[in-house]
Amino acid sequence: MITYEFLQQYWWFIMSLLGGLLVFLLFVQGGQSMLHSLSREEDEKRLLVNALGRKWEYTFTTLVTFGGAFFASFPLFYSTSFGGAYWAWMILLFCFVLQAVSYEFQSKPGNIFGAGVYRNFLFVNGLLGTFLLGVLVATFFTGSEFMMSKGNIAGLGTVGPVISQWQNPLHGLELLGNPRNLTLGLAIFFLARTQASLFFVNRLSHETLEKRSRKFVLFNGLPFVVLFLIFLIWTLLADGYAVDPVTKEVYLEKMKYLHNFIQMPLVMVLFLLGVVAVLYGIIRTVFSSSFKKGVWFSGAGTILTVTMLLLVAGYNNTAYYPSTVDLQSSLTLQNSSSSEFTLSVMAVVSLLVPVVAAYIFYAWRALERKKLSLDDLNSDGHAY
Repeated sequence: MITYEFLQQYWWFIMSLLGGLLVFLLFVQGGQSMLHSLSREEDEKRLLVNALGRKWEYTFTTLVTFGGAFFASFPLFYSTSFGGAYWAWMILLFCFVLQAVSYEFQSKPGNIFGAGVYRNFLFVNGLLGTFLLGVLVATFFTGSEFMMSKGNIAGLGTVGPVISQWQNPLHGLELLGNPRNLTLGLAIFFLARTQASLFFVNRLSHETLEKRSRKFVLFNGLPFVVLFLIFLIWTLLADGYAVDPVTKEVYLEKMKYLHNFIQMPLVMVLFLLGVVAVLYGIIRTVFSSSFKKGVWFSGAGTILTVTMLLLVAGYNNTAYYPSTVDLQSSLTLQNSSSSEFTLSVMAVVSLLVPVVAAYIFYAWRALERKKLSLDDLNSDGHAY
């Protein structure tokens, strides 16, 4: 029998998987951040823009799906984080709007700004979009400054019918003052650039850009590995936000996230496999000039690693969105989810996700059988 608790666990898994997919697809943003440093000539820039332009909708759509699914499955998180840390979220979303506008208008007739302006917009999206997303994801482990009381919705509180109240006037910008948040933000930024370099090695038919991309795999892969290890070790050794399974009281537990890995061995094994796959894709590409499939190993490893890391943040009686000013206001899978009926209906719809994912994979492979070259751009009437 499918229970309410199972549905809550199921939907946290779906959200974690979407988060993993989103982080992988940020290679588009990573590539945009290297438009000026990786390319030297105008033709090279056009080739990079068009290689990324054929993929940017995947990232944008996944981000929208991630936000929509969070709203439907865990609405209290949506209202607390999106409504409280709105400056961080608004800047992030504005960056993605810039991306959409840039791809659509940079090569349109009558463009009075020139392609350079829109490419700078793409650079901004690549820089801030990846960094801010990493900072926001880090708050699942470091917490945020908010207070929550469901009694407010019935007018029993002192602030009116608002369940959550953000306790910092900076409304999300204060997250940039936490070194651990910054560490993960920078790690995601360099991961996106590493994935983009691997993507260019795999996708482009351009010897010069391929050689440069291999160097960029090393230049960006090293800081990514160092920053990610710092965040991971810091998080595993830090206090975590545990939930008493009986009383539902939230309390600090030493090395909670390390305990979660140990107490969920399957999650730990899959996490380690993901890390190994990412490292394999990077190392093999750097040291083998004939190896061009690193993005597939690194991409699959990224999805697996991020998914397992987010599971650790919410499973095993853990508050996935902690409050640093009031522990009992922390959000858990139990106190922030939608109704059992809503989660049940959504679960039926979610059964179509594997079909859609299979179609996307098939379409991606069918359209990418041939590597992209400058000749393709000159013969393509829809080139960016």
